[in-house]
Amino acid sequence: MDQLPLLSRDREGAVLSYPGPYMPVLISLLRGVNVGGHHKVKMEDLRSLYESLGFDGVQTYINSGNVIFRTAARDLARLPKRIEDAIERACGFHSDVILRAPVDLRGVIERNPFAARPAMDPSRLAIHFLAADPGASARQQLLAIQAAPEEVHIGGRELYIYYTNGMARPKLSLPLVEKTLQTSGTSRNWNTVRKLLELAEKLE
Repeated sequence: MDQLPLLSRDREGAVLSYPGPYMPVLISLLRGVNVGGHHKVKMEDLRSLYESLGFDGVQTYINSGNVIFRTAARDLARLPKRIEDAIERACGFHSDVILRAPVDLRGVIERNPFAARPAMDPSRLAIHFLAADPGASARQQLLAIQAAPEEVHIGGRELYIYYTNGMARPKLSLPLVEKTLQTSGTSRNWNTVRKLLELAEKLE
């Protein structure tokens, strides 16, 4: 069931709350876990941590920190901080947590500016999920960066970055992106985004 009518959002589109006895499905994206041997956490431990917070139907996907769950919490705006604090207590490191609802991922997929491109390589398309909408001025500053052959499109709280020559040595590094936009985020490749939506829709 599409839960968009149930969700209250702020001006940037972030989910704030929802009414009634419903348990919406959310996708949480952790930043920087299990990357280069740092911030290691086993997915079974992460599932147990989420379950200890009272979340239901907890699932993880691959080891890059993707957790899908249902919640009875009413104040969704406070959930990222609550999860971040629990991770820090249990694992000894901080990881930013970015939340999205299934309808958000559906929108990301529908708005893909590269979808009609012949022979688009999904392994070279990354979606960078931002913690907040950076605003028009910051978006223009990012788009002014000369990053060819990489291509960048911005839509609200997401960036679409197509790495024409692969992701090994990108001209447009994520630290540069975040410094320009003045907001943190975390990236997932196109196939991962589609799989996360598939899993979330099964849980709805």
